[in-house]
Amino acid sequence: MPWIDGGYALARWLTGNATDAEDVLQDACARAWAALGSYAGGSARAWFLTIVRNCAYTWLARNRPHALEYTDDPAAAEAERGIELPGYAPQPPVPPEALAIEQADRERLAAAVAALPPVFRETLVLREFHALGYREIAELTGVPVGTVMSRLARARSRLIADLGGSPA
Repeated sequence: MPWIDGGYALARWLTGNATDAEDVLQDACARAWAALGSYAGGSARAWFLTIVRNCAYTWLARNRPHALEYTDDPAAAEAERGIELPGYAPQPPVPPEALAIEQADRERLAAAVAALPPVFRETLVLREFHALGYREIAELTGVPVGTVMSRLARARSRLIADLGGSPA
């Protein structure tokens, strides 16, 4: 499937590590294969990522119920959690000082994204890392487009504030 890499990246962001993401992706692929005959059209990528998302939340509820937060106000329930992220390959030839600065910036950004409440992090990852449109994200997450836009704006504002910029 052409969306395996995107599904893996989403599962990794939602579960927090590679091993759990592989389990989620395997389950998602099996479910997608089984449901292929009932696919009703539309964006196949969004359909597959929806399956990955649902599998990730099912896996988290089963294996890490404390990791899921069920709240009407994610801002009030925000808590910091460490998350293992994939490494980044430097592009040669870059001076070692520049590499150190870039790595520190990546780590700060990854930590800031990981510290976002799950609903904000999910929306930000789908938009910025998977380049899904607002409507696709709304369909995938089952919320109105306005909610997607609001979550994205709040996620970006928190990132700016966490990374030292002035909050929007």
